[in-house]
Amino acid sequence: MTERPDTVGRENPRVVIVGGGFGGLEAAKALAKADAEVVLFDRHNHHLFQPLLYQIATAALSPANIAAPIRKILAKQKNCEVIMSEVTEVDLENRTVTVTDQRYAYDYLVLAAGARTNYFGNDVWSEVAPGLKNISEAIDVRSRFLLAFEQAEIETDEEARRAALTFAIVGAGPTGVELAGAMAEISRQTLRADFRHIDTSTVRVILIDAVDRVLSTFTPELSDRAQRDLEQLGVEVVLSTRVVDVRPGLLVVDTPEGEERIEAANVFWAAGVRGVRLGGTLGVELDRGSGSPGRSDHPGARARRRSGRDPNGPLRGGDDRGRGAGVCSRKTNPGSESVRLPGQGIDGHDRAEPRDRGHPWATLRRLPRLPGVGLHPRALPDRVSPPADGDA
Repeated sequence: MTERPDTVGRENPRVVIVGGGFGGLEAAKALAKADAEVVLFDRHNHHLFQPLLYQIATAALSPANIAAPIRKILAKQKNCEVIMSEVTEVDLENRTVTVTDQRYAYDYLVLAAGARTNYFGNDVWSEVAPGLKNISEAIDVRSRFLLAFEQAEIETDEEARRAALTFAIVGAGPTGVELAGAMAEISRQTLRADFRHIDTSTVRVILIDAVDRVLSTFTPELSDRAQRDLEQLGVEVVLSTRVVDVRPGLLVVDTPEGEERIEAANVFWAAGVRGVRLGGTLGVELDRGSGSPGRSDHPGARARRRSGRDPNGPLRGGDDRGRGAGVCSRKTNPGSESVRLPGQGIDGHDRAEPRDRGHPWATLRRLPRLPGVGLHPRALPDRVSPPADGDA
């Protein structure tokens, strides 16, 4: 395994950032004027605006509309290097990260590697019920959604036809709500005149969640309004209902009245997220629910929570350089975090004030307009819902 040059004796500290999502990009840009060498790793060469994945899944947007090259975004930042590779291991004791067949030493480490779909110990369900965390999954959902109408059009068995036109969405958070609403609207309006042997207005879109209201992280008033709007679109909202099994063509749920079987040819999973597997290599305690790094007493690790609060205090390690890992355990609003070098603010000045730009869409509107990408605010729908932390 190749060893990259150590950080000892370097004029400027090296900050390694894992992940080119919202958190990783904001951390890199915030250090543009700092006396630091910034290295950003991502296994993809593009930044993905995940809150709009549901529009890829429902054929409202092209994947190119919500992706932009990371190198292009950071091209003018001279102290930042972008490397397309996957970080597979973090060694907090020796302050190195393993990337393919190389080890990179760091002075500061920011983990913003994102999240993966949480099947709550039933990962085998992913084969039947795809999640919605990346472009390939969004394209898979789109294919299943659109091909269901084609299958129903030629299906001669009425029971099989009803199953083909039944879409069950597990999880009534922002992703599930957006997906259910879009699928119901497309079925009843956009596709209504396109088929000769099926009535697309009879499509069943079922939104299922174990909690007692949709958008449970929002206020009850907003949850009630969202549910009314969904039901007006024709979505069947099923709450206080837990999924106990997912099989091809069949969803088994546990309702307050007992177990129920729903014949649905397509099931989509939007029920939760958990930390990426990289967190398991840190050697620190992981949150039992999310699988993300929790509070740590390790001198080289500090956890950043979704609220932006730091349970361990400032991002400082155990030696004179304050070497340590800043762990963004879940996605936060872009720009709402503050990462500090010792004695400096995030921008290299002698203060560390959070640079909260207020709204998640601000990141999208700061991305460049690129030839062939079409990423521009005017290309986006006027009425979209902002994501909740950790959802997209």
